[in-house]
Amino acid sequence: MSAILPPSDRLWYKEPIDRVEGTWIVLSLIWCMVLFFMMVGWHIWGDQNLSTETYRTTPDKFMAKAQAVVDKYTVRTETDQNVPVVAPPPGSDVYMLGRLWSFWPILELEKGQSYRLHLTAMDYNHGFSLQPANINVQMVPGFEHVLTVTPNQSGTYSVVCNEYCGINHHTMVGRIYVK
Repeated sequence: MSAILPPSDRLWYKEPIDRVEGTWIVLSLIWCMVLFFMMVGWHIWGDQNLSTETYRTTPDKFMAKAQAVVDKYTVRTETDQNVPVVAPPPGSDVYMLGRLWSFWPILELEKGQSYRLHLTAMDYNHGFSLQPANINVQMVPGFEHVLTVTPNQSGTYSVVCNEYCGINHHTMVGRIYVK
């Protein structure tokens, strides 16, 4: 018998299932159901999955909202491109956008306070990966993703794009400060 040649019995699927084979099929189905219900359970009762709200938007609408927050709460600028550092009051909406090849603006948040973080991509799909907190969200053009975040540790967090977005993808980083 060879793997290249067709099987001698062309109706192999009509043969009865062996007891061991049936046992493995049943165990596999049970394990699939356990994993499925664990995913649902962890989403409801676990702390590692973010629940986001998503709304349709346009780049112009999102930019107008983000610019209004930047104009109102900018405390300084950083980097050679003069990126604004925005320090909004606790409980407010904060905006961050991704575009080739940067995140804008830099956020300065207070430890223990909640904020509604609005994210979008202005041009291509980008990833929002907050390190070392390991929060990952795919930013899609035309959609506004809203997360409620409550920083629980002070420090400087890096925002890294984890969706390949072009030739300078490796330079697409941003910052969030938690005081």
